[in-house]
Amino acid sequence: MSTITTHILDTALGKPAIGVAVSLEQNSSQGWLPVAQGDTDVDGRITDLTPEPLAPGHYRLIAEIGDYFAADGRDALYVSAQIDFVLPEAGSHYHLPFLISPWSWSTYRGS
Repeated sequence: MSTITTHILDTALGKPAIGVAVSLEQNSSQGWLPVAQGDTDVDGRITDLTPEPLAPGHYRLIAEIGDYFAADGRDALYVSAQIDFVLPEAGSHYHLPFLISPWSWSTYRGS
C-alpha cells in the first residue's frame, strides 16, 4: 500500500501555486475512477490527498493549471497537467510535484 502527496510550484513567478484543484484517479476495468481530490494550500502543497494507503495499480494525478492561471489573468497553453503512473506491489510514499508555468510543466519524484 502506498500514499501520495503533491506540491505545485509556479516557476514563472518563483512561488507556490495556491488553490490549484488536483484530482487522483485509478484506472480500472470500468475506466478511470475518482479516488481523491483537493486544492493546494498556501505552500502549494496537498499533504493529505491519500490519508489511506493506495493499493498497487495504475493512477493519474491531474492538476487544473489552466484555471489557476486564468484566476490571475494570465493566458496559458495547458489546461491541465497530468502525471500518469503505476504504483508497484511494494508500498512506499510517493511525492509527485508539478513545476508549472503558463507555457510548460514538468514533474519528478520528490521525497
